[in-house]
Amino acid sequence: MDSIQWDLLREIAGFHEIPEGAYNIRANGTSVERNTTEEVDIVSKKDGSGIDIIVKPGTKNRSVHIPVVLSQAGLSEVVYNDFFIGEDCDVTIIAGCGIHNSGDQDSRHDGIHRFFIGKNARVKYVEKHYGSGEGTGERIMNPKTVVEIAENGYMEMDTVQIKGVDSTDRLTEAKLAEGASLVVMERLMTHGDQDARSEFAVELDGEGSSANIVSRSVARDRSRQLFVSKINGNAACSGHSECDAIIMDDAKISAVPEISANDPNAALIHEAAIGKIAGEQIIKLMTLGLTEQEAEEQIVNGFLK
Repeated sequence: MDSIQWDLLREIAGFHEIPEGAYNIRANGTSVERNTTEEVDIVSKKDGSGIDIIVKPGTKNRSVHIPVVLSQAGLSEVVYNDFFIGEDCDVTIIAGCGIHNSGDQDSRHDGIHRFFIGKNARVKYVEKHYGSGEGTGERIMNPKTVVEIAENGYMEMDTVQIKGVDSTDRLTEAKLAEGASLVVMERLMTHGDQDARSEFAVELDGEGSSANIVSRSVARDRSRQLFVSKINGNAACSGHSECDAIIMDDAKISAVPEISANDPNAALIHEAAIGKIAGEQIIKLMTLGLTEQEAEEQIVNGFLK
């Protein structure tokens, strides 16, 4: 891998060297580094379109890294990755995609990740998207995540997109069995003429299942954002969806909530707030010696943490 690819890996996965444990590193459409362990197996799909990640039952305190980087202008790919998480596991999965485009052709990565999480298993999924390069070609990322959580399973998703992605269509679908839980924290910033769409569709099918979806976003310049959240409570369950957004300059933001209770014991809540930075916040920071621009940056960075 060259220096540009290593820079992308540092941004999306915190790489300073090849990690320990199980990993698969994909660069410009091919797998360039892979390691499997006794507890975690990574197998290429027969048609070459992605990988299967198999975590054996009872695996604890292990991490799996599966980052993707593109540094070739004009490259477009669709990758299908399936995760089979055994019962009673506790694992962290670090994914993410970085695109460097210095050309005049669009570069695009569509990643479809499917999770099959066994009974009593716990998964933390970290996904960061990042774009760089001074070319006129766009950096396009369209992640789709499909989750099935068995009885008393748990999944925490931490997704981040802060810089350099010109267009993204992010879709997350989840089905939860009895006692299963899903927790999502999305952090998103757009600028320039960027477009971002985030959609969540959650089916709370099991008694005692729960979902907590939180999105924090900042839209700057002329960028556009759309947040769509759909939660169906099909049993005695609890669901919460929250969209907090800061709008700046000439940007546009829309939040579209939808909650449906299909059981009298389903408790569902949606919250949404879109607004600009309060003037008194900026003034207070400026009295501490910051310029107006520095004050705005401090507020935005704190909001997205």
